[in-house]
Amino acid sequence: MGNLRFLPGKPLPQGATVVEGGVNFSVFTRNGTAVFLDFFREAADEEPYQTFQFNAKTNRTGDIWHVFVEGLSAESLYLYRVDGPFRPSDGLRFNVNKYLLDPYAKVLTETSIFAGMRDASPPPPHIDADLAFSSLRSAKNFPKCVVVDDDDFDWAGDRPLNYPLRMSVVYEAHVRGLSVHPSSPAAHPGTYRGVIESIPYLRELGITSLELLPINEFDEFENSRSNPATGESLRNYWGYSTISFFAPKATFSSDRAGSGPVREFKEMVRELHRAGIEVILDIVFNHTAEGNERGVTMCFRGFDNPIYYMLEDDRRYYRNYSGCGNTVNCNHPVVRTLIIDCLRYWVTEMHVDGFRFDLGSILGRDQRGNILENPPMLERIAEDPILRNTKIIAEAWDAGGAYQVGWFPGGRWAEWNDRFRDDVRKFWRGDPGMSHHFATRLAGSSDLYLRDGRKPFHSVNFLTSHDGFTLNDLVSYNGKHNDANGEENRDGSDHNVSYNYGIEGETDNPRVEAIRDRQLKNMLLSLLVSIGTPMILMGDEVRRTQAGNNNAYCQDNELSWLDWGFLSAHADVLRFTRLAIAFRRAHRAFQRHEFLSGRAVSSHQLPDVEWFDERGCSPDWTRLDRYVAYRLSGSCGAVMSDCEPNDFFIMFNSSQRDITATICPPAAGKKWFRVVDTSYDAPHDFLAAGNEEPLQNQEKYVILSRTSVVLLAKLV
Repeated sequence: MGNLRFLPGKPLPQGATVVEGGVNFSVFTRNGTAVFLDFFREAADEEPYQTFQFNAKTNRTGDIWHVFVEGLSAESLYLYRVDGPFRPSDGLRFNVNKYLLDPYAKVLTETSIFAGMRDASPPPPHIDADLAFSSLRSAKNFPKCVVVDDDDFDWAGDRPLNYPLRMSVVYEAHVRGLSVHPSSPAAHPGTYRGVIESIPYLRELGITSLELLPINEFDEFENSRSNPATGESLRNYWGYSTISFFAPKATFSSDRAGSGPVREFKEMVRELHRAGIEVILDIVFNHTAEGNERGVTMCFRGFDNPIYYMLEDDRRYYRNYSGCGNTVNCNHPVVRTLIIDCLRYWVTEMHVDGFRFDLGSILGRDQRGNILENPPMLERIAEDPILRNTKIIAEAWDAGGAYQVGWFPGGRWAEWNDRFRDDVRKFWRGDPGMSHHFATRLAGSSDLYLRDGRKPFHSVNFLTSHDGFTLNDLVSYNGKHNDANGEENRDGSDHNVSYNYGIEGETDNPRVEAIRDRQLKNMLLSLLVSIGTPMILMGDEVRRTQAGNNNAYCQDNELSWLDWGFLSAHADVLRFTRLAIAFRRAHRAFQRHEFLSGRAVSSHQLPDVEWFDERGCSPDWTRLDRYVAYRLSGSCGAVMSDCEPNDFFIMFNSSQRDITATICPPAAGKKWFRVVDTSYDAPHDFLAAGNEEPLQNQEKYVILSRTSVVLLAKLV
């Protein structure tokens, strides 16, 4: 490292930036009175080998403190300390003895030492402990920031793919959980390289977009509970506890030395793109790992607590709309800049294709927690020129009571549609009076999205996600079984809309298993022929089970991981899912740009959709029960790219009776061919393209109970 020379430096960009001759450092604090930059040789060092104190006259521009360190190179390790008033009652928690992570740090050293940091900084022993000023100073058990040279990677011409949402099929997965199971063929299980090794499977499945649970550096050791049955320590598996928004998680990397996690993440993105698969990140701007007033100071709290967090009127305490102790002050201008800089970094330097915003409604709250009509943060993300082609998907609610599905503000946002989830579940469970709601979800949820000018693809349709039952457990359990979480089964939602078909949990009963297989296929087909953007949960295609646990956030074990043995054990469901995805992607009728209208564009065309009851008549939706049938036209609508030569007749029967349904006549010169009938055993349940079977009776079809049927009109 040689002799370091400290020059004034520049205020922008923030973070540690490698430039010719050294590294420029820049960090924000408004209320801090002194800033210190500490340099370390090794990740486990207790003391820095050199410290620089910023000069408020020469190393400060406004609220940005900056320095150029001549002679310093990439891979160097550093931390900050900030002095200032320690007045918790005013929300000020400066402590010059606390080492702080750079909010713009691009990678941290081996983060298993988070555990050691927790040991070194135990939770306050009593309720007022946060009012005491700590004089302890040690960096031994504290992760260090690594200086990263972003230009030190060969992208080989890679760019984000940015598929249109309507043509996307999203697969929600966990980096570690995808390949870490002992049955996985990966040579680097549980890592970004493990994802690369899983690409052949993902390609064969047919998905277009891989949505990863949080990969931003988080504290996996924040959970202090144990499994009451085994004594196993529980961890934060899901990762919804970010501490470094710019940094890919180091323990997800097989190369953990220096900036290795950054390089390996970039390799993963590049190889996924080569395979035609997008990367979408689940990102958590709503709260951080620092927790409430009894939490641990690691970063933002030590730089400027009242700017980075929403505080109560009694400013010692934190507003909590996240359910996790604190709430990021997203609509403060300084924090808005941090978020935009972060999103731009992941797009421009890491080449990701999109983001799913956890508890997205928090980004629409003002600094006192009120829901804003036109939130500047959400509008800025939607309108940012760098992010213009980037997917932005909101979880349109939060833990503070906000629920904005169908009217999430900010323009072009897509949303997780939990109404789709619940209505499809209820229909297939056989709940009465659900036919009209089910049909509305199949048609793109115009009741939610048409009114504000958005399109059907803004509805991200899903049956399951990481949060809740897997699809297998949805048809195997009547209630949650979360005892392994150590919370006496009190955690997790009780609103599961599930049914076990006579036996709670796993069974060898062939009758029950046959019903479960069919219901899985019915729901998967419903998802993949619905207008909108479908999302599938990792492992649903092979009946992955969590043994009835609907809140497996702390289960970093085989309960959450993808068991690759299921690929053969449930090959029929896997085959069905692959064919259903391929069918959707092959037919533009299911990827419509506009909502269905029920009208024909011209006199020589059929209406884009017609709905029927079992007699072939226009349905009385107030009387139609547990049955939906419709003809979907392939004729061109207002958007030429929606056009295709095929028409479809689709029937869903969720009742426990067989129905002899009347089929509408196909267009002139065409006949109906069977593509799907879920009452058949594999491989006859889904016939591959080119193998469709012509119907002997073109007017009637017997659709068995709990069955889905798809017919295709072809020229003969």
